[in-house]
Amino acid sequence: MPDENGTGVAPHGPGDVWFDRTTHMNHYGTKLPFGCVGAKGIVQRFVELDGPRAGRSMDVLDASGGYASACLGAGSPVVVPALTRAVEESGYVTDEIASLERTRLLRRLFGAGGLWAGRFPAADYHVTGRNSGSEGMELALRLALESRFDRRDLRAAKGKEGRDVVLTFEGAWHGWTGGLLPLLNRRHYRVGLPAVAAEPFGFTTEHIPFGEAEIAREYFARNGHRVLAVVIEPVQGDAGILTPPPGYLREMARLCRESGALLVADEVLTFAKTGEFFGMTDEEGPIPTDVTVLGKSLGMGVLSTSMVVARRSLTVRESGAVATSDLRPITCAVMGAGIEHVHAEGLLERSRTLGDHLGTLLRRDLVDRFPTLYREARGVGVMHGVELTEAASAHLGAFRESMIRSGVYVEFMAGAGRRSHGLRYVFPTMRVAPPLVVTAAEVDSIVERLVDGSLAFRKESL
Repeated sequence: MPDENGTGVAPHGPGDVWFDRTTHMNHYGTKLPFGCVGAKGIVQRFVELDGPRAGRSMDVLDASGGYASACLGAGSPVVVPALTRAVEESGYVTDEIASLERTRLLRRLFGAGGLWAGRFPAADYHVTGRNSGSEGMELALRLALESRFDRRDLRAAKGKEGRDVVLTFEGAWHGWTGGLLPLLNRRHYRVGLPAVAAEPFGFTTEHIPFGEAEIAREYFARNGHRVLAVVIEPVQGDAGILTPPPGYLREMARLCRESGALLVADEVLTFAKTGEFFGMTDEEGPIPTDVTVLGKSLGMGVLSTSMVVARRSLTVRESGAVATSDLRPITCAVMGAGIEHVHAEGLLERSRTLGDHLGTLLRRDLVDRFPTLYREARGVGVMHGVELTEAASAHLGAFRESMIRSGVYVEFMAGAGRRSHGLRYVFPTMRVAPPLVVTAAEVDSIVERLVDGSLAFRKESL
């Protein structure tokens, strides 16, 4: 039944169309009082569900991309026909059977002259797929762990007996799944859940601050002989969009190489968002890794998927890496069409220019104008964060609702919190990371709406 605003839906109430409000598990404590009735490009059509504004509809600019997964926005004219064709023609065989669709994708990416062949030549790397970024990271961790022992005799491989440390970073985020929890230094997410204890073929996790090269060098000087793998995000996402200083990522690769440790790059969030396909890139070119995990934008906002690219020497025991959805043909068709579009249309190059502009606006119009709300803006490509002040971070729910009512959808990252070595506390951070298809005019409008939301929040909550 259409409401007075013409949205075709009624506000939230018993027995209405918003059945998911009470049936879908609440992961957040308090759900946002909005519903989405449609979307096109980066524009989401929202309706208020509760309170005095119930039933009011609004167009909201998406500055988050669906947890940063929808790099081509909604209703992409590239993805829709690719998905339709694949459903009708490509079948659904598992990876036991060779697939023409899978062949097309992998040849275009890793074959001679392929888009990623310079970084991952097929003679040196092999590829698999998973359902999500978390699953991809679990496999990456397993590849590292299984590199330590002889699977035939189930004994430590020669020279690997003392490799029992996986090194990661304060504020890191690699996924929710149980195997990944030890990689997080966030007690809130780990207490009461299984831990991985040091034992034969077990491992311990140690954390150092991200972006601090001297601290990393000191750590490797003391413990490099024990480090099995370093797991790193090229830009720390949940920690608050923390970007490393120039040369840092390449220095980490050098430390790993010289100590004999594996370098695992978590590019689930950074894939296609830093102005390059891969965040593990600097002015010298690709930064070598042993395992790289891609996700989120890889599914073009249509499918949840991930890809694990690993050196050919890294494998798991027979049948130990079988997955229900390992690069199924439909998934390959969507990924292939989306990646080809991003490349052909120069969306990465364009995102570098728009990202610079976005960063300038965020610093000038938010951080400089609202010092009681914002502490710092930072980012690269279309992946930006605006760190809140301590006072503002105490009101995240109200802050986010103010932004949505002002016409822009953003997310808040947890921040790195308290860090070691005397480094400053990093507070929750507003992530501003619109899809790659965002236009210059939409970037301007996003920031204008963020300003309006900031004014409303400051008036109502501080």
